[in-house]
Amino acid sequence: MAQPPSKFDRESSATRGYGSRWQKAREGFLRSHPLCKMHQDLGRIVPATVVDHIEPHRGDMGKFWDRSNWQSLCKRCHDGAKQRLEKSGVLQGCRLDGIPVDPKHPWAEAIAARR
Repeated sequence: MAQPPSKFDRESSATRGYGSRWQKAREGFLRSHPLCKMHQDLGRIVPATVVDHIEPHRGDMGKFWDRSNWQSLCKRCHDGAKQRLEKSGVLQGCRLDGIPVDPKHPWAEAIAARR
């Protein structure tokens, strides 16, 4: 039975586009967008450390370099909530006022319908 590919079988980060050009673009983007977008959406202020591709680029260099597809996130959001969202399609958590952040959540839909 064939083994699934391991993380060591992937191309290097530089080969996937994350070389010096990316590092310079990333630094500039974080200077212009220093706060975590997901935390800001919750009404919280947390410094960002990661430039995330909103829609995964999956090797598409056009999507990779499209700055409108970038957002600043903290490592915790990037490695946790964003990964869960990409896998399940559900955004977990709620704002400070208790309203779910996922607009598809039944409570969020009911509140939006009343407005």
